[in-house]
Amino acid sequence: MTPELPSVNGLAAPLLKRLVHEAGRLRIAVSRDPSGVTVIDAGIGVPGSIAAGLQIAEVCLGGLGEVRLAALAREGWPTWLHVRSSQPVLACLASQYAGWSLAASKEETGGKKFFALGSGPARALACKEPLFGELGYRDRSDSGALVLEVDRPPPPVVLEKVLRDCALQPVGLGIVLTPTASLAGTTQVVARVLEVALHRAHALGFALHDVLEGAACAPLPGVGADTLQAMARTNDAILYGGQVHLTVAGDADAARELALKLPSENSRDYGRSFGELFEAAGYDFYKLDGALFAPAEVWVSHMPSGRTWHAGSLRMSLLRELWQTP
Repeated sequence: MTPELPSVNGLAAPLLKRLVHEAGRLRIAVSRDPSGVTVIDAGIGVPGSIAAGLQIAEVCLGGLGEVRLAALAREGWPTWLHVRSSQPVLACLASQYAGWSLAASKEETGGKKFFALGSGPARALACKEPLFGELGYRDRSDSGALVLEVDRPPPPVVLEKVLRDCALQPVGLGIVLTPTASLAGTTQVVARVLEVALHRAHALGFALHDVLEGAACAPLPGVGADTLQAMARTNDAILYGGQVHLTVAGDADAARELALKLPSENSRDYGRSFGELFEAAGYDFYKLDGALFAPAEVWVSHMPSGRTWHAGSLRMSLLRELWQTP
């Protein structure tokens, strides 16, 4: 008998309420827009915190993952994020992945155009991405949570689109705003280390239904001085410092191939900082090699055979060179 799939929005709802309840402790701000949507500022007009970023990451995972900070120096770096999930495909791809394109023109906003990629469980209510057809998953809930990696609140026209596509009343929607160059923003992006592995596994054609468990870690860098520097640091943390352990079923040869092909060292751009590569690409993500967006080191354990394959390695010397002031 196949177990019923959980509701990522239902599981995330109490986590979002906790975030609201602990706003003062977490140095975040909670308000309601004129329509009644709950808006949580985790770093635009407030300092935010790493603690807020950890909780936001668990909201992003749809309540199907745990995110912890280990303040234990290893590999020459003092703080590491650890992520695990027993439902990694739903947690990472049906919820955490930033795949929902939300945009508004100057005419629609009455000023500056707006663009953001929405992540979090509300994506599974709207199902606007082809990925959900492949996953065979659609959530049903009267509440939803969406995380936007932005430095200003979304305009009303974007909130109206989210409400319409998710079939939610304003009171049921929570929007979390996390600028990359903030404590919470940097934390919740690095906490995507497992999701990056799942997304790459999907791109490699591995059967997602065979992914049973996932655990990962990555070093947490200091916050960048601006958005571009913060974006470079969070990407580099995963590309050169991310470690992922997947437990899978299915074909043993497919598991072995996954382990060998998954690490970022398979990319032609491996060994250069994301910031340098992004600038060389004219700040166009689509000109970057997709194989680069992967963790540095991977273990794949195949349950039916009991075998484990390992590939890739950390490049912490590069990260220390990029992150530490001489």
